[in-house]
Amino acid sequence: MNKIRTRIAPSPTGVLHMGTARTALVNYLFAKKMGGEFLIRIEDTDKERSTKEFETNILDGLDWLGLQHDALSRQSEDLKHHTDAIAKLIESGAAYESEEDSKREEGKKVTIVRLKNPGKKITFNDLIRGDVTFDTTDLGDFVIARSVTDPLYHLAVVVDDERSKITHVIRGEDHISNTPRQILIQEALGYERPLYAHLPLILGEDKSKLSKRHGATSVDDYKEMGYTKDAFLNYLALLGWHPTDEQEIFTLVELVKEFDIARVQKGGAIFSVEKLDWINKHHIEKLSDEAYFVGLDLSEIITLPQYSDERMSMVLPLVRERLHKFGDFEHEEIAFFFDTPTYKTENLLFKGKGDIADTKKHLEHVRKTLSELGNDAWSDTEVLKASIWDYASEVGRGDVLWPLRYCLSGRDKSPDPFTILPILGKEESLKRIDTALEDIV
Repeated sequence: MNKIRTRIAPSPTGVLHMGTARTALVNYLFAKKMGGEFLIRIEDTDKERSTKEFETNILDGLDWLGLQHDALSRQSEDLKHHTDAIAKLIESGAAYESEEDSKREEGKKVTIVRLKNPGKKITFNDLIRGDVTFDTTDLGDFVIARSVTDPLYHLAVVVDDERSKITHVIRGEDHISNTPRQILIQEALGYERPLYAHLPLILGEDKSKLSKRHGATSVDDYKEMGYTKDAFLNYLALLGWHPTDEQEIFTLVELVKEFDIARVQKGGAIFSVEKLDWINKHHIEKLSDEAYFVGLDLSEIITLPQYSDERMSMVLPLVRERLHKFGDFEHEEIAFFFDTPTYKTENLLFKGKGDIADTKKHLEHVRKTLSELGNDAWSDTEVLKASIWDYASEVGRGDVLWPLRYCLSGRDKSPDPFTILPILGKEESLKRIDTALEDIV
């Protein structure tokens, strides 16, 4: 067999969607696993809807995912080869011109080109589905060009695949009904038939075809939500394919090594945001602190008056343990580490109950205890906890720990005070307790 060559042929009439990205990934994995080449062909012959902006979006998206192509072409650049093929088909009698009523302009006649259908059964071996048979009789003499110089999709794609020496056409199952038409054109032109594989559709959790009503569908959407490219690729690969063992977390290099098209399922693949989040969390957990900083949007945090890289490095583990994706990060949740919080004094009361005078007494006791600890103790969470715990247990943990945590963070929800204290340090922690005591009248 000739060198393996696969292709993805997106139409630049919209942004890069998940289904196209998954198809591109499978084509890439198959080609690279077999030592072959992966091509991109922009099918831009729909002049009314195709735009350079969409083409750029598609190419940028594939590049972001790391799916580097070995060759790039545009269908519009091959028009001469398409018209040559039309002329060849007409000359051989395999196609003919037909004057018919225009579907676009009422009352107008147009001359189109139809393939003379031999009306036979066609069987092709699908690498995923096995032998597939179509009776082409019902297709009739189908249209392959609007005119001798204006080819339609089926003819153009056949000519382009032949010229690019595509050995394997791997695409979504929604294209399976196109295959018999394209095989008939191949045979009429004397082309060698490529091998076919039709991937299962990506479905929503209601098992209908994935669409915008299920949520985000474009690659840009997931990029903007803070998913990493490695996790997104990892999840796309698992949509309809499974490895030989229970491994679920893969790099692109590992996917190439492991991929086997025989392990692609026939049935639809259910898209789950929950599973994508789980995979993304595994990938971001493996990032270095430096790489994690790059993923977070800290633009508002670094402008706060107490910000320092040192303190941020202490806060980072708290962020890392919570986030499934970078888009979950909200600067308000950690801003108190870098700026003195403001709050209403009555919120220092545990569950909004109790006596403010008792709360002041508890804070005074905690303040005195903490102030007597040496600097070394402030880097040890357990020492800080032990210094307060017995008193809190005696008078009521909530009555002691709630106002302490609240005056440090100013938030109803935040890490416990023994996590906050060593990050803020002795001086800043005592200053915030003093501020609370001053506010209590």
